Amino acid sequence: MPAEIKTHYRACNLCEAICGLEIKTQGDQVLSIKGDKQDPLSRGYICPKGTAMQDIYTDPDRLREPVKRVGDRWEKISWEEAFASVADKLVAVQQEHGADSVAFYAGNPNVHNYGSMTHASVLRKAVQSKMHFSATSLDQLPHHLTSYTLYGHQSLIPVPDIDHTQYMLIIGGNPLASNGSIMTVPDVPKRLKAIQQRGGRFIVIDPRRSETAEIADQHLFIRPGTDAYLLMAMIHTLFAEDLIATGHLAELLVGLDQIGEICQPFTPELAEQRTGIAAEQVRQLARDMATIEGAVCYGRMGVSVQVFGTLCQWAIQIINILTHSLDVRGGMLLPSPAFGYIKPGESGAGHFAAFHSRVSGLPEFAGELPSTVMAEEILTEGEGQIRALITTAGNPVLSAPNGQQMDAALSALDFMVCIDFYINETTQHADIILPPTSALEHDHYDLAFHRLAVHNTTRFNEAVFQPPVNSKHDWEIFNQLGLAIAARKGMQIKVLPSPDQLIDMGIQRGPYGANAGHELALSLDKIKQHPHGLDIGPLQPSLTERLCTQDGKIHLLADYLSKDIDRLAKMGEPTEKDQLLLIGRRHIRSNNSWMHNSHRLVKGKPRWQLLMHPDDLAARQLHDQAQVRIESRVGAVETQVLSSDEVMPGVVSLPHGWGHRRTGVSLEIASQQEGVSCNDLTDNKLVDQASGNAALNGVPVRVFAL
Repeated sequence: MPAEIKTHYRACNLCEAICGLEIKTQGDQVLSIKGDKQDPLSRGYICPKGTAMQDIYTDPDRLREPVKRVGDRWEKISWEEAFASVADKLVAVQQEHGADSVAFYAGNPNVHNYGSMTHASVLRKAVQSKMHFSATSLDQLPHHLTSYTLYGHQSLIPVPDIDHTQYMLIIGGNPLASNGSIMTVPDVPKRLKAIQQRGGRFIVIDPRRSETAEIADQHLFIRPGTDAYLLMAMIHTLFAEDLIATGHLAELLVGLDQIGEICQPFTPELAEQRTGIAAEQVRQLARDMATIEGAVCYGRMGVSVQVFGTLCQWAIQIINILTHSLDVRGGMLLPSPAFGYIKPGESGAGHFAAFHSRVSGLPEFAGELPSTVMAEEILTEGEGQIRALITTAGNPVLSAPNGQQMDAALSALDFMVCIDFYINETTQHADIILPPTSALEHDHYDLAFHRLAVHNTTRFNEAVFQPPVNSKHDWEIFNQLGLAIAARKGMQIKVLPSPDQLIDMGIQRGPYGANAGHELALSLDKIKQHPHGLDIGPLQPSLTERLCTQDGKIHLLADYLSKDIDRLAKMGEPTEKDQLLLIGRRHIRSNNSWMHNSHRLVKGKPRWQLLMHPDDLAARQLHDQAQVRIESRVGAVETQVLSSDEVMPGVVSLPHGWGHRRTGVSLEIASQQEGVSCNDLTDNKLVDQASGNAALNGVPVRVFAL
């Protein structure tokens, strides 16, 4: 008798959009995955990544038990042996070389998995090292530093109220490919078109005519790395044309006059010279932001991962503040999640520059050093050198700048342990790999992305399948490995209960819980009664009562920002003769480097080539689809070039996350794909000096025929 066909409802946690899914199963087989039409946030929308969840579940390359390296082979070992061996090795390294000789690296998928977010602290408390790195500083650190600086908490991040805006200025963002990013916005195509349908407009500024730019009312090309000049010129225009309107925030603002003074040198004419956008167009962008009710300015990857990333994100916030577009309907608003609601006195606010990296002297933020310095901290001898590494769901060989240097650094470690279920470009260097369960095998609650959602909802996601015998969830790995290390150190540490118990306590104490006197009186059990998710309302103005600064004010200009503005004023031209500026690009079928082992996500038209403008091809006597060599300061790669007017002259584009043909990688489908790693070209010395975030866009390169 065949097994019963069951229907499951849960959200996809493979990207930030957290789209609701309807999953039909029979026994241990997935029959279908569709969008959940009753999900109040995603409304039935689903992207290709959602359907690929079954590929990850069934992937024969996915590890399900611990393995250790024996020469060039991997051997299965028991969990008991694995925990004991890792604990012995890490403690031995620390005893010989000091506590900070062991480092942590956390990759992007950790934020998509609530067990990692709730329980990684157990392992960190046992290890007792301050050497922490993560994908945050390869991606979004400028957002967090800006929110900490202006609003007093790294997670108090306003997002566009896209469902009510009339004018949306998108700078360096491509939400049709990313489903938002630092803006959880499933069904973004319909939401953007809705702006136009209600008589509004949205404009995209990007060196590439992206998928989002294709449907925009207007697309403006901008030279990579020059966005700060545009944004500062917009601020200049707001002051010069007396367009400042701060509304209900006026009494909270400190340093407004300083902003007016410091932006004086950054005229629209200077912006035109540096960016390629006409001065009058720059003025018009500022005027539109100031005069259209329900306007919002939003910037993402393209402005974050450049040498003035923090200055750009700060300037975007300032523009929204100066045009009364912050904390108003249709502008920038703070989400109000059921769990993780930020208010004064909330923990995890962050801190900045409490210490600096040993070699390059870059500042920490919230206890993490920039990932751009991790390789040099491993390779540079002396006191404080990193000798062992713990990675969790990360692949810095493909995601961090100067990937070849990172590759060499990992091979030089005394010991490495990875919590991951793939043998990829990074984990192949490990001595032991500890694989957690996959997404469909454990329950989940989104901790990060409800904090960034364009509409307030809550949803608990039950496991679809029972985990395999002898497998462990990530939170169990953190608990048990932490205990093993603590035991060898003679420490007493407390393990944490299961994530769902922690979430339940937080929800009950949150803004919709009984303790807050809310009519919903939410608990995890009540949320579970709504398998499609629970709508808890649109975004509402709330910033004034949620500011986490010590005096409850918004201090507009910190000292480090003044220094960075001065640096911008003195900046010269970034390229030499024959150089081009390299930018990355994303695709809706990818999320960083770890989804290329799904046949559903790699099929179709190739997406790995170098894009180059026809004029630049002609100038170098190159032809379309030729094999070319791309060189930067740190390395060189060879790939195919495509002629494309998607990119502006002087700009070339390679996608992020490819290049899976390195020796030792056990990813059968991914390793069959063409493509190279763009981060074999990006430069670890190119950083946003304010935050230390990697500058992965605007990298000078040269392109030659083979």
